[in-house]
Amino acid sequence: MRIGMTLNYSGGFKETVTALADYEKAGLEIVFVPEAYSFDAVSQLGYIAAVTERLQIASGILPLYSRTPALLAMTAAGLDYVSDGRFTLGLGSSGPQVIEGFHGVPYTAPIGRTREVIEICRKVWRRERLEYQGRHYTLPLPADQGTGLGKPLKLINHPVRPRIPIVIAAIGPKNVEMAAELAEGWEPIFYVPEKAGDVWGAALAAGKAKRDPELGELDVVAQASLYIGDDSEGLLDLGRPMAALYIGGMGAKGKNFYNNLARRYGYEKEAEQIQELYLDGKKDEAAALVPRELLEKTSLIGDEGLIRDRLQAMKESGVTTLNVTPLGRTHEERVRLIETITNLAS
Repeated sequence: MRIGMTLNYSGGFKETVTALADYEKAGLEIVFVPEAYSFDAVSQLGYIAAVTERLQIASGILPLYSRTPALLAMTAAGLDYVSDGRFTLGLGSSGPQVIEGFHGVPYTAPIGRTREVIEICRKVWRRERLEYQGRHYTLPLPADQGTGLGKPLKLINHPVRPRIPIVIAAIGPKNVEMAAELAEGWEPIFYVPEKAGDVWGAALAAGKAKRDPELGELDVVAQASLYIGDDSEGLLDLGRPMAALYIGGMGAKGKNFYNNLARRYGYEKEAEQIQELYLDGKKDEAAALVPRELLEKTSLIGDEGLIRDRLQAMKESGVTTLNVTPLGRTHEERVRLIETITNLAS
């Protein structure tokens, strides 16, 4: 199990990147840079590539609606080039709030579009002349949709690798099935190892049954806050605001993927109450209702014995990459946490 971490997208970027050198020495293997309605992830990934040597870098995630498939392929090839083959393309559909609200693009057919984006990216990286006939993307653009002057072009540069790893962020059954079929990796959110099989097992099995053996084993990327010690009282509660934001505020009633996930975990009543409170502006009250069990099962917070047990549960459920958020009070303490979890995971 390799150890990674996700950078904060809301400030302090240069200071965070300066600390990456110490995390890299402590055993950190991959860093994910998110992109919501924040600074773009691509410029930051290029910056990280320039100041690190061995650390794998990944977008976590680029929304597929805000860039054309060819631009996603070009960007991935460029980042792989400046990092000497250390880049992973993390993709996801995001949600209608961001895609329609911030980008002004219709949020339609996320599963079908993801499949076509993956296929187009791989054609670009193989330097094939780009001709594609899909339901959602047609290249070149047909004459009745443009000037008729489009040509089937191929990437000018020779990519470092003809197939850059792709990780798909997905939690819905059909999207998870597609990720298991087509992508090198799958990144869920709020991953509970004890319940993962019940929630996603059938979808993963269906996708893997259609998987090309050349893709190798599916990399399962889980996330967890991290603190190892006997003085962890209160740290679990730090996860309440984010959990409430996703379960309660990321979408409207009937259109919130994270709320649906909480219900599938068995928290139907809590999910409904959290959403009602959050949408009414009562964010603190919503956070207070996030089930403690959910926080415990999606975190690595406690003494070393507990952490060993949680790591074992994650490994047994199929997790191969663990993205941690170290909760140390100082930089030195956070570095020690990365070093400790790396040793425990190995």
